Amino acid sequence: MKDVYIGIDVGSVSTNIIVIDDDINVLYETYERNNGQPLNSVKSGLKALSEKMSDGFNVRGVGTTGSGRQLIGAMVGADVVKNEITAHATATIHFVPDVRTIFEIGGQDSKIIIVKDQVVVDFAMNTVCAAGTGSFLDHQSERLKVPIEKFGEMALTAERKVRIAGRCTVFAESDMIAKQQFGFSKAEIINGLCEALVRNYINNLGRGKRLEPPFVFQGGVAANVGIRAAFEKEIGHKIIIPEHFGVMGAIGAAILAKEYVQQTGEPTNFKGFDVADLEFTPTSFECNGCSNACEVIKVEVGGKIIAALGDRCGKWANACTSNIKNAHHKAAAK
Repeated sequence: MKDVYIGIDVGSVSTNIIVIDDDINVLYETYERNNGQPLNSVKSGLKALSEKMSDGFNVRGVGTTGSGRQLIGAMVGADVVKNEITAHATATIHFVPDVRTIFEIGGQDSKIIIVKDQVVVDFAMNTVCAAGTGSFLDHQSERLKVPIEKFGEMALTAERKVRIAGRCTVFAESDMIAKQQFGFSKAEIINGLCEALVRNYINNLGRGKRLEPPFVFQGGVAANVGIRAAFEKEIGHKIIIPEHFGVMGAIGAAILAKEYVQQTGEPTNFKGFDVADLEFTPTSFECNGCSNACEVIKVEVGGKIIAALGDRCGKWANACTSNIKNAHHKAAAK
C-alpha cells in the first residue's frame, strides 16, 4: 500500500486539497469555490478526492492551512495546523531550494515572504485592501465583460501605455472609467490595471524589504500572464512560476504533515473520507472565565463537541483537543 499525505488550504475564496506521496509528487488535486461555506467546500473536495483515489493508498498524515485551518483541522482530524506563511514557504523551498523572495497573491489577500538559507526571515501580509488581490481582478473582468482567463493575454496586446491609480479599489475603478472615456482600449486599460496592482503590491508589502532573486510568484493570480509581465517589469528580473503555483499552500501543509508523522512515529488523526457525509453544527458562546470574555466557537457532530475555537487562553480548545486525542489513542489500541 502506498503512503500518502493530504494538504488542505482553506482560504476566503476557495479550498485546495492535494495528495502527495513520500517523494512529494502531487498525485491528486482538487479545487472548490467556498461560496461563503468553507465546511461544505471541504466536504465536497474530500468526496471528489475519495472518488479519484484507489484502495491502494494509505493516508499517513493530514495538514491544514489558510484562514479556515483551525476549524477544518478539527473537522478532518489534522495532524498539523500551520499558518499560510509557513505552508507557502515550505512548499516553495522544496521546489526552488535557493528562493529568496516569494510573491503570493490569492483571492482575498496577498503576501510577500523573504527567505535566506531556506529560512523565513521576514514577511508581510495584506488582508485589508482588495486592490492587490485576485477578487479585484475578477470584479474588473466582469465589469469589462472580459473573461478572467483572457485578462492577462489581452493585457499583453496593449499598444499604448496607460497609468491606472492602483492604491485603492475605488480610485482604480474610477480611473479606469475615466481612461475608457478618453478612448483607451480595453487591452490598454487592463494592462494598466495589471501594472497598478503589482506597483501597489511592491510599494505596500515590499516597502523596506530587500527583494533579491530568485523570485517565485505563486497563488491563483500567477496564472495571469499580464500580472507576470508586470512583475518582471517592476522588479527588472525574471520570475519563476512553480508547476503547482495555485496549490502551494496545500502542498506545504502536506509536506509539514509528512515530516511530523515521520518524526514522531504517531498514527495519523485523520478521521477518514466519511467526514464528508457528517453534519457539522457551529454554535458560539461567551466565556466568563476571565475579563477577556472571549467568544468561543463550538463545532458539534451528533451532539458531541469536536472543536472549540476563539479562546485566547486555550482553555476550551485544549480541553477539546485532549479529549479527541484520548479517544483516538483508545480506538487505536483496540
